[in-house]
Amino acid sequence: MKVTVNRKAHFNAAHRLFRKEWDDEKNKRVFGKCSNPHYHGHNYELTVSVTGEICEETGFVIDLKDLKDLIYEKIEVPFDHKNLNLEVPEFKELNPTAENIAVVIWRKLRHELAAHLDLEVTLYETPRNFVTYRGQ
Repeated sequence: MKVTVNRKAHFNAAHRLFRKEWDDEKNKRVFGKCSNPHYHGHNYELTVSVTGEICEETGFVIDLKDLKDLIYEKIEVPFDHKNLNLEVPEFKELNPTAENIAVVIWRKLRHELAAHLDLEVTLYETPRNFVTYRGQ
């Protein structure tokens, strides 16, 4: 029997959506206000979902304290109150869209989890705009 456990987290970060090879006019046309050269910020909400078999010995799919600590160390510390474009290495050349942020988060966490566990990341950029990535 597989069960999914979920942990919510939060971080605040600034970013700018743009392509270096495009001029400001094209960036504004494609990305709108999100291409502001002075950046803008979001209060990101994150849900990390881990699915697997319940361990007979512990009764856990994963110890939620371990998952909490992993999210804090790998996501909150490096992303919170940062300018994603300038301060987070993964976004030096990658446009920090919600989609790309979710994939980066998934990859950072996937490397730390046991192979038999499935991982899903849902990132809310606003209460109405969110993306989900399952590694596919």
